[in-house]
Amino acid sequence: MSGRYLLDTNVAIRILNNQIDLEERRDPGVAVFLSVTVVGELLFGAEKSDQPEANRSLVERLIDVCPVVPQNVDTARLYGSVKKRLQQKGRPIPENDIWIAAAALQYGLTVATDDAHFAQVEDLAIESW
Repeated sequence: MSGRYLLDTNVAIRILNNQIDLEERRDPGVAVFLSVTVVGELLFGAEKSDQPEANRSLVERLIDVCPVVPQNVDTARLYGSVKKRLQQKGRPIPENDIWIAAAALQYGLTVATDDAHFAQVEDLAIESW
């Protein structure tokens, strides 16, 4: 496996729960990133958990090994375009997933996910983890 990946929240959670071995997937040709949206979702999950401090620590360790891609006005432009196309097709997906898709498109990253609805986003590379 080689490539550049942006983790969807469901894959990031599986990594945090030791259901996916990130080190096993990160061979020399692989780069793995997070979006601000995914970090926010992970931190929300940590905050509402029974062990917020321990879970925040797990999220911080993931951030240490998976850089967070910057998001800016260009990301917002892509978000607007993706959302409009999905709406025109009558195929909406969750708002946060549109932001994740926009960040992946911006940086030419493949979304590592288990969510089939990402296939509705034109020109988005996805891979099931």
